[in-house]
Amino acid sequence: MKFISIDEAIKKGMGKVSLRGWVYRERGSNQLKFIVLRDSTEIVQCVIDKDKISEKEWKDANKLLIESSVEIEGTIAKEKRAPTGYEVKVSKLKIIHFAEKYPITKDQSVEVLADYRHLWIRSRKMTAIMKIRSTVFGAIHEYFRKNMYYEFQSPIIIPGGAEEGPTLFEIKYFNEKMYLTQTWQLYAEAAMFGLEKIYTIAPSFRAEKSKTSRHLTEYWHAEVEATWINLYELMDLCEGLIKHVIKKVLKENKKELKLLERDIKILEPILKKKFPRINYSEAIEILKKKGMKVEWGKDLRTIEEEKLMSDYNTPMFVTHYPKDAMAFYKPRDPKDPRVAVCFDLIAPENNGELAGGSERDMDLNELVDTLKKKGEKIEDYSYYLDTRRYGSVPHSGFGMGVERLVKWICGLDNVKDAIGFPRTMTRFKP
Repeated sequence: MKFISIDEAIKKGMGKVSLRGWVYRERGSNQLKFIVLRDSTEIVQCVIDKDKISEKEWKDANKLLIESSVEIEGTIAKEKRAPTGYEVKVSKLKIIHFAEKYPITKDQSVEVLADYRHLWIRSRKMTAIMKIRSTVFGAIHEYFRKNMYYEFQSPIIIPGGAEEGPTLFEIKYFNEKMYLTQTWQLYAEAAMFGLEKIYTIAPSFRAEKSKTSRHLTEYWHAEVEATWINLYELMDLCEGLIKHVIKKVLKENKKELKLLERDIKILEPILKKKFPRINYSEAIEILKKKGMKVEWGKDLRTIEEEKLMSDYNTPMFVTHYPKDAMAFYKPRDPKDPRVAVCFDLIAPENNGELAGGSERDMDLNELVDTLKKKGEKIEDYSYYLDTRRYGSVPHSGFGMGVERLVKWICGLDNVKDAIGFPRTMTRFKP
């Protein structure tokens, strides 16, 4: 018989099936052996009766441990007591591999699971998250391509940074000192003058000495750059992206969200509501009313973002942060030179910043002056500054950490679970 997935077998509901996968659970007696079989699609209970199979098959069945790989033939039927409501009575059993005793047992610590990530990634929880992550990546591509954006890739190895110097990973590049990229942006701004509307999803690296539940040293960055759009049009684009991704996940991953015990009633209203927009000064006033004093000019920390979002159940844009606290490429607001024409998109449920964007400074002298104030070598940015010398035009862009979006959508406690193999200050293997 042709092998089908467990999900296909359950949808079939009755009759003969041929399945293959791994032992998820096992128990038995002198006469019956119960195994819960898993594959990438679902789990199903399988019953092996000593009298229905050969002597060799019965001996093999009694040697099965968790994660042994098998092929079975049998008859599927409804069984309310089974984990997924169906049961397979096995008529033929073939062992592909006898697993050794599995090192992961119930209720193990987060650190033990991290040490065994290469095995834990096959757990049902991680499989569900990785499926949702796959949907998120696909939805990002779909959204930008539908909006006529071209996908563009840039170097991972770069001569200088775009954010803060201390967060750069330094590497030896033959006889030169180079860095791992923090963002695709500076090269994107060069390519944009040819393609006009571009996006990417690529790795970015931040050497931040942070051990929070929101930070990774290596993460996937969805970024966009486009000519002729201002800050408010950019926020519309960003809001549209978030809603498109959530709509796609709600459509394709209801089963995975249920397995993760994520209440979709929290996510569904987000599709119907306009994301609030306030500026930095308004945010400071709101925080004051909530009993939190923040000095004007300071960037908002995690604790302040959480307090700010305590009354909101959708993401919120905070715009026009103080210029001196921002990256060099964010322009001053002509109406208020103290602030930059920029935004952060902050997520509810204590998830912090999802995305950050801005219009881009077109003033060559201002860019050079800001770089000098930040102690950067101007020669490392010569290629970037050239883009302001030859036909510069108004343009804007934003970046979004994909793992943070996955964390929020899945209702995870830690961003480390939103990626297959997380990299942090202390975690660089497996």
